[in-house]
Amino acid sequence: MELPLPVKLFRFLQDEVGLPAAEIATAERLLERLEPQQPAYAPNLMPIVLWQYGLLNLEQLDRVFDWLETAQ
Repeated sequence: MELPLPVKLFRFLQDEVGLPAAEIATAERLLERLEPQQPAYAPNLMPIVLWQYGLLNLEQLDRVFDWLETAQ
């Protein structure tokens, strides 16, 4: 059974980018406040939230978008 995209993104952010789970969880909560009409988890918006709050640099942001492009 294939994992849902949000789960794969979470793992990628932890394992490949090196973000702690607590930072990812913080970004999820921020995303829920910013976009309450979006589905519970919008993988395409998560990298932007992480970058806006200084949790990703531009190189990491580009890497995440490249990964999302191939993961979908």
